[in-house]
Amino acid sequence: MSHTCPALLISAPASGQGKTTVTAAMARYYRNRGLKVHCFKSGPDFIDPMILEQASGEPVYQLDNWMVGEESSQQLLFNAAKEADLILIEGVMGLFDGTPSSADLAERFTLPIAIVINAKAMAQTFGAVAHGLANYRPTLSVIGVIANTVGSSNHLDMLLEGLGDIEGEHVKLIASLFRDDEVALPSRHLGLIQAEEISDLDSRLEQAAEMIGESLQDWLPPSVEFSAPEKAAIKSTLQGITIGVAHDRAFSFVYRANIDLLKSLGAVIHEFSPLKDRTLPKVDALYLPGGYPELYLEQLSQNSTMLNAIRSHFQSNKIIVAECGGMLYLLESLTDKAGKRVNLCGILPGDGIMQERLAGLGLHTAPLPEGDLRSHAFHHSQIKMRLEPLAESKNRRAKGRGETIYRHRGITASYLHLYFPSNPMAAAQLFAPSHLSSTSSTK
Repeated sequence: MSHTCPALLISAPASGQGKTTVTAAMARYYRNRGLKVHCFKSGPDFIDPMILEQASGEPVYQLDNWMVGEESSQQLLFNAAKEADLILIEGVMGLFDGTPSSADLAERFTLPIAIVINAKAMAQTFGAVAHGLANYRPTLSVIGVIANTVGSSNHLDMLLEGLGDIEGEHVKLIASLFRDDEVALPSRHLGLIQAEEISDLDSRLEQAAEMIGESLQDWLPPSVEFSAPEKAAIKSTLQGITIGVAHDRAFSFVYRANIDLLKSLGAVIHEFSPLKDRTLPKVDALYLPGGYPELYLEQLSQNSTMLNAIRSHFQSNKIIVAECGGMLYLLESLTDKAGKRVNLCGILPGDGIMQERLAGLGLHTAPLPEGDLRSHAFHHSQIKMRLEPLAESKNRRAKGRGETIYRHRGITASYLHLYFPSNPMAAAQLFAPSHLSSTSSTK
């Protein structure tokens, strides 16, 4: 089976060029014209999909040849092509950055590519950058370029001159966005500000859509054929298991595909907020994903009834899967960048310290007793943990360091953001009671 749908991968020469702004602007523009737009994010990012969901009004999933896997990426694209009028895929970093890169994804699924270039402080060199990226790998189909942060109509003319000066095949200007602080998306240390934190996000999206629409008009990318993969059925191994998933501004870094998988395995999901709720829902297990707990330390530490509820859950020998910020929440204390220290759950014997420098970044394999799970790490904190490690992850980069994985009674915790569909049975066993006999020891 296969379905065809217009599709476009939106990439750039580097991070910070405005890929999210452009992708969101296009999604909102075509949505406003009555098209059903499905967006994806290449790579393991959490924040950009939040913006794209609000722009398109549809769920957003990650695509990646390694972490998500080619088969699952193929299935996600096939599912989208069945019902969408347009598929937009935001790339990660620069077009050829990473292993696998956005270029690798485009080549695997024969996706046409548009290059977003931040044109600030650039004139005719714009054409050289566009031409270089378009011809660096001949097997790719770069169909055009999108100029971002254009200063004026005169500036745009100079950019077009640069494109016209290139000998050989012409690189088309697909669209442009003029520099406007009312359109640009605010950012912080882990990337863009989360969608729900930007009070005027809809207004920004509408202005961006109107601006990019002036040049897009009736243009649509080429149609691509997406076929269905052969996929084995998943057994309902979590039937009857209820899982509480932390979800609020402090804990929002969760792959939508993870929740979908847990549901397909038979689990019942109950969301709760460690920030606002006073107690836990009645559940068998907890899933504490990453996020920004360091920005809400006072509120988290003062919600004593929630802290007590999580301690009680732990003391009842129930399961907790904690990733990055979720692991920090379980520590005895966390100190922010300003040096303010607060006490938290205190059920993992260790202390966390936020720092300015990036402490961990990259794709990893988590070698758990239940089975290997692919994952991603991105954190600005360090932990002084008084536990013997369960294991250490294997960084996908040959010289990259691993991340420590801990198991303490019912808790499995690490800096890793696990991608559950990479090994559904291992993910299921994480939330089943089979590993509770495992022991942990303090240092």
